[in-house]
Amino acid sequence: MAIRNSILLGTLGRYADRFHQFQKPRSLAERLDLATTIPRTHGVEPVYPQDLGYQGEHVDLVKASGLAVSAVNVNVKSEDKFRAGSFTNPDAGVRREATQYLKTAMDLASDLGADMITVCPLIDGWDYAFQVDFRSQWRWLVEAFSEASAYRSDVKISIEYKAYESRNRIILPSMGRTLHFCNTVGADTLGVTIDVGHALIAGETPAAEICLAHDAGRLFYIHFNDNNRGADWDMLPASVNFWETLEALFYMRELGWDGWVAYDVFTRHGADDEAIASTFQIMEDLDKIIDRIGMDQIRALRTDGTPARTFAALTRALV
Repeated sequence: MAIRNSILLGTLGRYADRFHQFQKPRSLAERLDLATTIPRTHGVEPVYPQDLGYQGEHVDLVKASGLAVSAVNVNVKSEDKFRAGSFTNPDAGVRREATQYLKTAMDLASDLGADMITVCPLIDGWDYAFQVDFRSQWRWLVEAFSEASAYRSDVKISIEYKAYESRNRIILPSMGRTLHFCNTVGADTLGVTIDVGHALIAGETPAAEICLAHDAGRLFYIHFNDNNRGADWDMLPASVNFWETLEALFYMRELGWDGWVAYDVFTRHGADDEAIASTFQIMEDLDKIIDRIGMDQIRALRTDGTPARTFAALTRALV
């Protein structure tokens, strides 16, 4: 399977937790220059508005890099005005601003030659019982994405779900609820970004959710990383959940996936560009493992074998 690799530009800049900073800040131009030096890089995922500017002031920098754009990532969480929510903020004016972010990002994506934006509504949800009106939140979310979906038909909107963070509970925490939301809105151009790490912390099986979204006609985008299912650590793919990652790649082949794959991988150890280069190598090697085992052999094991026989055969292929 030929994977089209895209780098989330944020992974090539400052990375910090509550206690330490692990990577140095870099300007957009510096991150783009660095991305062009990483082998197997086919595209990038810039953030609106932080990378591109509120009116697209920095779009020309991305164009000048020569890198394709897989999608424009819309950030509706970090600015102070979104403290109480973005699309579900009780203030109608803030909700209008958040919806306009989607529309402007769609325009910029088209200008950059991309046909998709992706958005993760991390600040939309709740922390406590009785804190929000669930019916109003859902209605406001539907209104925002209905308006944005109707804005232009040539740019898709892909929703990246997550169980928690920034809120203790996020309004779109799972694949099933996100697909239900897309069906409620009803727009064909509204779909799902599955982040493998987000699926893991939600207790999901990534391959199963990929199949579900594909069968619904709403699998638009895939992010790869890994974690221990306890928190979204954005680790190297397959570094913890090896078999689940390999299974996801197997089903991507089964489904004939030919879309973009982006990598939300941050490192506290070593250089960030080295981590991304290693990520690309890992994914390529995982693809070769599937070749070594053979698609037909995996299908036969899945259909006819017991789990013991299956894993014995799979591990034998790795020796």
